[in-house]
Amino acid sequence: MNDLQKRTWAEISLPNIRHNYEAIRATLPAGCRFLGVVKADAYGHGALAVSRLLQESGADYLAVSCLDEALELRRGGITMPILILGHTPHEYTETLIDNNFTQTVSALAKAQEYSAAATALGKKLRIHIKLDTGMSRLGFLCAGGYFEKGVENVVRSIGLPGLEPEGVYTHFAVSDEPGEESEAYTRAQFKLFMDVIAAVEERTGFLFPIRHCANSGAVLHYPAMDLDMVRPGLLLYGYGDAEGKLGLRPCMRLVTTVSTIKHYEAGACVSYGRRFVCQRHTRMGVLAIGYADGLPRVLSNRCSFAAGEGFAPQCGSICMDMCMVDLTDRPEVHVGDEVEIFGPRSDINTLAAIAGTIPYELLCSVYKRVPRVYNE
Repeated sequence: MNDLQKRTWAEISLPNIRHNYEAIRATLPAGCRFLGVVKADAYGHGALAVSRLLQESGADYLAVSCLDEALELRRGGITMPILILGHTPHEYTETLIDNNFTQTVSALAKAQEYSAAATALGKKLRIHIKLDTGMSRLGFLCAGGYFEKGVENVVRSIGLPGLEPEGVYTHFAVSDEPGEESEAYTRAQFKLFMDVIAAVEERTGFLFPIRHCANSGAVLHYPAMDLDMVRPGLLLYGYGDAEGKLGLRPCMRLVTTVSTIKHYEAGACVSYGRRFVCQRHTRMGVLAIGYADGLPRVLSNRCSFAAGEGFAPQCGSICMDMCMVDLTDRPEVHVGDEVEIFGPRSDINTLAAIAGTIPYELLCSVYKRVPRVYNE
């Protein structure tokens, strides 16, 4: 990026993503496939760039949230299998088939719609069955008293014409959270998942070629649940490995610049709502980043950013396109200098905790007007 264009940007380390892929892959049992989750623009890292890297590195599958995300990858030259995790209206069945997408099926009614559309086209749609084992979101309901009906609906779905049932999966709710209760819940989800698969096989003789349930938390904490394929998301981007078990490396550094520096006397009010009042003569810097770039307004007056040789407290309400920091104790920082919002010096986990959220949200919130600069 031309230095004259510098305002705010996100530095993405492709070598770190490759390192994380290889580190995770090295833990998998022989024959276990690797699905890279690249939904939400690869958690803000750039779906096309990350997908190209994974395709070149030998990953087996990609996962996106919706049809639009899948089409973006195909238009960008990605040829490897792509699983759509969310719902796609059955009117787009031909688009799914012609682009060699794999569609999640989460209910019998949806399976019937896809079947009718594919049969009318004289083609087959590859699908993965989604089981709801306790996330209470998408998926065939099969817990408790719904077990028999859930199994029956799966059996009916995979037997429909025009459908090619390649895989079955579920999603864990608390595999990344510590504690006996979370572990018990995760293991109960896994048992239910395996019980449904066994019941389907017993009634039909059909065994799904790909069974997958290991999201980032399970890859890290429950290796016995790797099965035929794993689906690391946040882990791939270097977050979630708090214990450093896999030696993963964070892959995004969000950086902005100092637009101007002004001096205020004690009593001066800063930004909207006058929620910050200078308590001393203050050397105030204006940063070229705001909530329209992905810096949450909820962080206002509650955080600091890496600047110069230390940190600069953020002051006043964060605006749409800029925010202010106190540079009184950072005389070495000048107009045009870089300030790290999060990265090696400013831990994204700390920032997320202050905001009352998770790193996923901060990464995904980095808006598309923020250029991604890729370090090869």
